[in-house]
Amino acid sequence: MEEIEGRNSSETRPPHPNPSITSAFRQCQRNDPVILPCRKSLVRHASLQTKMKLSAEDVTEDCQTDFLPNIRSGGYADIGFRSSMEDVYICVDNFMQEHGLNRHIDGPSAFYGVFDGHGGKHAADFACNHLPKFILEDKDFPVDIERIVASAFLQTDNAFAEACSLDAALASGTTALATLILGRLLVVANAGDCRAVLCRRGKAIDMSRDHKPVCMKEQRRIEASGGYVYDGYLNGQLNVARAIGDWHMEGMKCKDGGPLSAEPELITTKLTAEDEFLIIGCDGIWDVFRSQNAVDFARRRLQEHNDPAVCSKDLVDEALKRKSGDNLAAVVVCFQQHPPPNLVAPRSRVHRSFSAEGLKELQSFLDSLEK
Repeated sequence: MEEIEGRNSSETRPPHPNPSITSAFRQCQRNDPVILPCRKSLVRHASLQTKMKLSAEDVTEDCQTDFLPNIRSGGYADIGFRSSMEDVYICVDNFMQEHGLNRHIDGPSAFYGVFDGHGGKHAADFACNHLPKFILEDKDFPVDIERIVASAFLQTDNAFAEACSLDAALASGTTALATLILGRLLVVANAGDCRAVLCRRGKAIDMSRDHKPVCMKEQRRIEASGGYVYDGYLNGQLNVARAIGDWHMEGMKCKDGGPLSAEPELITTKLTAEDEFLIIGCDGIWDVFRSQNAVDFARRRLQEHNDPAVCSKDLVDEALKRKSGDNLAAVVVCFQQHPPPNLVAPRSRVHRSFSAEGLKELQSFLDSLEK
């Protein structure tokens, strides 16, 4: 995902693990972004005065169970066929413990995110570093988690605007998808065209919606905010309807709102024993994978080696084989210690019956044999 014009990103190499980065923030690629203090104020876009939340019948069902996920995760990124790398991801399996929070919750606490930069990597790096901090530093965390996460997205966007005002070289944008696991609760917040897909007993369940300008809901919001969609692009410039950053692009954002929104859509579910793993990835993955196809592929790989980090690399490598033309980043989060089981489809009973005409023909045949 990129701007049509105005790309100013520099040449970079594919990301590699950096041992100097704390293990909690594995593979969160950085270019020493500006670190700003946490702001508690929240400025909402005028076009988004009502809370937006996805609903899905498969996801909102609440199965009564004592199941608690046993978290394992891994991620992988590749520059692909692009000249520069602008995708970033983060994996934190012990979100609260790593940051010394002693607020008790039953079960794990984890944070995962993917950020797909455009016009440079600064916004993606900035969001990767600041978004989890704004979540953790909220005095109400982990209570009222949906409000906290939505607020953190907008705080990150506002903080990046301030950083860009101090250093114009940071000007860029990024889509963002963040996933929190708190006990059994799975929360996914998305702004842009990254995607999260849950595997529930082999079935793919979309946990996010791609924010493309051509989507009817997004187009209505864009037009109500003074923008327009031309040839599938927001204001003829961006092929996403929501993103963090892009404050330098004329007509996209202002303090009173604008057609480009950083407010995420959220969807939550309570994990059950049937939930096997979650895939989150930037749009370079989903350009060549359908959700169910990705789940089927990842499931087969996990059955072979049961390693989420290797599975993430498998997804990226397969996307390259399928000629994805973008940077690639994927994270796989497993909820069980054992690999996904083989699914045996139950045999349905087949009821057979003869018509009166068929019975007559059969009787005639038997009578002929007796003669």
